[in-house]
Amino acid sequence: MKALLCKQYGLPDTLVLEETPDPVPGPGQAVIDMKAAGVNFPDVLIIQNKYQFKPPLPFAPGSELSGIVSATGPDVTHLKVGQRVLASSGHGAFAEKVLVNAARVIPIPDNVPYDTAAAFMLTYGTSYHAIKDRAAIRPGETMLVLGAAGGVGLSAVEIGKAFGAKVIAAASSDEKLAVCREHGADMTINYHSEDLRERLKVLTDGKGPDVIYDPVGGHYAEPAFRSIAWRGRYLVIGFANGEIPKLPLNLALLKGASIVGVFWGDFCAREPKNFMADVAEMFALFGQGKLRPHISAHYKLADGRQALNDMMNRKVMGKVVVTND
Repeated sequence: MKALLCKQYGLPDTLVLEETPDPVPGPGQAVIDMKAAGVNFPDVLIIQNKYQFKPPLPFAPGSELSGIVSATGPDVTHLKVGQRVLASSGHGAFAEKVLVNAARVIPIPDNVPYDTAAAFMLTYGTSYHAIKDRAAIRPGETMLVLGAAGGVGLSAVEIGKAFGAKVIAAASSDEKLAVCREHGADMTINYHSEDLRERLKVLTDGKGPDVIYDPVGGHYAEPAFRSIAWRGRYLVIGFANGEIPKLPLNLALLKGASIVGVFWGDFCAREPKNFMADVAEMFALFGQGKLRPHISAHYKLADGRQALNDMMNRKVMGKVVVTND
């Protein structure tokens, strides 16, 4: 099989497409013939050895995929060869065949395209866990989404609306904000041309957002947190900016606010029953048309380097996928 391998840490252009042996599943494992693999910002970090999870070299990046089950371990009974599935892989999805933990494989309905399935789990799973569980958002509350035109950002916009929140989408261009409005954002802020704090005052009548969803980090984190409402919840999703902000803790004291960490991967491993309940609820919302993954580009496996470069250089709106047709 072919795989796009990280053989030395570095930028996406250092990845190499090579022939490797087909994987063989052991106990508790399955092999999936990849049809589509989601591209996510952690994929850019993991190949540079900048992510908290560090697989041994060489490895293929790619943490989520959809495809067809081609083999299962001897003790795997809930999956069948030929079944259409999606899976969280941690790494390895940028390959023609992917070895995965069978417990992290989920059947998908026949009416869900492979590219949609591959773009669904990590971003929507992260946002669903963050908004439903960690923020415990309530109908009528206001949520600010930073980096709202990215994959997790757009999923947060849709999920916030599904829970009855008023959603303010913040992004760096009018083009990106137009996509956010298409996915349900009630209000928008262009934080390259508008002052974030002043605009938040206007949009919330001086109250501030009840929930702040931040997958970006960097220099917008502190002004956003200074604007948070009384008893607000600041969701720490990730640091796509590359800079981990240092928030003055006196702000949390003065606002009675909470800084809430969101580690979806560990949540799935530690609380599998709650994770599967979330999946069922998300598929129900997908069936109702309330969740609609925005896929802005498709790349062939051989072009996976370009997909990661575009992700790294913030050229991506919504999700992009690597395909193996």
